Amino acid sequence: STMFLVGLSGGIASGKSTVVAVLRELGCAVIDADVIARQVVQPHSKAHQQILQHFGTEILLENGEINREALGNIIFSQPEKRRLLNSITHPEILKEMLKQVLKYFVLGYRYVILDIPLLFETRGLTRFMKYTVLVYCDPGTQLLRLMKRSGLGVAEAEARISSQLPLEEKRKWATHVIDNSGDRESTRRQVLRLHARLEDSLDFLWARLAVGTAVAGFGGLVFLLIRHFIS
Repeated sequence: STMFLVGLSGGIASGKSTVVAVLRELGCAVIDADVIARQVVQPHSKAHQQILQHFGTEILLENGEINREALGNIIFSQPEKRRLLNSITHPEILKEMLKQVLKYFVLGYRYVILDIPLLFETRGLTRFMKYTVLVYCDPGTQLLRLMKRSGLGVAEAEARISSQLPLEEKRKWATHVIDNSGDRESTRRQVLRLHARLEDSLDFLWARLAVGTAVAGFGGLVFLLIRHFIS
C-alpha cells in the first residue's frame, strides 16, 4: 500500500476549519477527532456509562447527553479529573480512529488526514504521522478573530489563547505550515499546493501494517495497533 497518515492541527481561531473545508472539497479523507470524541460519549455507550460513574448525573443534559460545558468546568480546575476523563475517552477515540483509517486503507486512498486539535500538545500520536500540518496565523490576527467570533474582550481572548501551546511553538514541530493570516483565497492556494505534493508522494504507511497483516492476520493486527496507540 502507498497510503500514509497526515496529522493536522492548529490553534483557537487559527482557521483550521477553513483548511479542512478545502481539503474535503478536494475529496480528501479527513478523520475529525472532535466529532469522534462526541460520538463515543453518546448515551448508552461504554464511555458514557463510565463518565457517569465517576462524575455523577449532574453533568447530564435533559436529553441524557453529557453537558460538555459542565464537564469542562470540572476538569479545567482539577487536573486529576482531566486525567481520569482522558483515560476513559482516549482509548475509545483511538479505536474509532483506527477503524476509519483501516476503512480508507481498504478503499485505496493515497493519504488520510487526522484532524486532531491537540496533536502537538500530546505529541504521542505524531510518531504515527508521515507529515504534520499546522494551520497558522499571526498572534494579532488570531486575537482579533477570536474576539470577533466569540464576542470576547481582549483579556478574555488572550486568556483563552494563552491556555494553549503557542502557534509559534507548534510551528517548530510541523513539517508543513499553512499560513492563514491572509484572505481565504491565499489559504486555498496553499492547501492546493500541499494536496498536490501529498498526492505525488511515494511515501508509505507504516511498514508494520503490511508485515503485521501477513504475519498475524487482520484481527491480530487490529489488536496490536490498538494496544500500541493506547500505550
